[in-house]
Amino acid sequence: MTKVINHIREIRLKKGITQVQMAGDLQITRQTITAIENNKYNPSLELALKLVRYFEVPIEELFYLEGDENDKKL
Repeated sequence: MTKVINHIREIRLKKGITQVQMAGDLQITRQTITAIENNKYNPSLELALKLVRYFEVPIEELFYLEGDENDKKL
């Protein structure tokens, strides 16, 4: 089974944003952010698009499929 992996934690830390700040900005819980960052929960399409806009990065930089030949390691 293919798994969606993300670089949200790495990008968030690189930009100096805390989970609490991000949760407030996106109007979601810090627990949701933790679950997404730990790959325990995949965000809805709506939230994924909000995350792309929030971080101002291409979706391919934020999310990728495990085993994809184009995997990007930060």
